Amino acid sequence: ETKWANAKVYTLKMAETMPEEFFGFKPAPDVMSFKEQLLHIAKNIQWLSTSYLLSGKKPPKSDSTIITKAAVIKWLTDAYNVGLLAHQDISAKQLDEVVSFFAGPMTRRQILLLLHDHQTHHVGQIIVYLRLKGIRPPAYVGW
Repeated sequence: ETKWANAKVYTLKMAETMPEEFFGFKPAPDVMSFKEQLLHIAKNIQWLSTSYLLSGKKPPKSDSTIITKAAVIKWLTDAYNVGLLAHQDISAKQLDEVVSFFAGPMTRRQILLLLHDHQTHHVGQIIVYLRLKGIRPPAYVGW
C-alpha cells in the first residue's frame, strides 16, 4: 500500500509540474501526448482494479470533457484511489486466484504486479516529456 500511495504522489507531482499549455505536447507524432499518457495511466488503473481486483465495482465511463489540467489531475487522483482500495481489499487467498485475462489466465497477484508495472512504464515516459520541455521532474518518491 505504501508503494502505491507513493506512486500516486509522484505521478501527481509530475502532472502538476507540467504547465497546462504543454499537456498536448507529443515528442513524436505517433506517441501519446502528455495528457493522453496521464489519462491512459488512469484508465488502466481503473480497468485492472475494478475488473480483476475489486469485486462489484465498475470502472467509470470515459469522459470526453476531461480537457483541463485540473480535470485530468482529478481523474488520475480518483484512479489511484481506486487502485489503493484494490490493494487494501484483496486478501492473500484472493491473490492466488486465477482470472481470465485477455493475454491468458493470470493470478490476481500477477494482475496487481501488472498494475504497478504499467503505471511505472508510462510514468517513466512522462518524465522524459518534462525533460524535453526543459522542466526538471520532481524528486523521486519511492518506497
